[in-house]
Amino acid sequence: MANRTLVIVSGRIYLRAGSRDEFLRRSTEAIVQARSTAGCRDFVVAADPLESDRVNVYEEWESEEALAAFRGDGPGEDLSASIVRASVSEHLVSCSDRR
Repeated sequence: MANRTLVIVSGRIYLRAGSRDEFLRRSTEAIVQARSTAGCRDFVVAADPLESDRVNVYEEWESEEALAAFRGDGPGEDLSASIVRASVSEHLVSCSDRR
């Protein structure tokens, strides 16, 4: 088996009060586009069940190149006006045991 690096992007985004539903609605295009992009294994933007101003993000990509290609061609609609703060990290995983 060839050595491959999996890329995981995960974190939390805090939004202006009352803007979460609109942020999630406007994120749908990015989710659909990502999931149909070669190299995307998963892409989720979801409401946090405990904090009404928070969304959680999770992305799983087969390579850094696949992620970079998506970011370069991603949707143009800017959602940043709703964001108060964010803590999102990119993780490179060189070994993963699927069960």
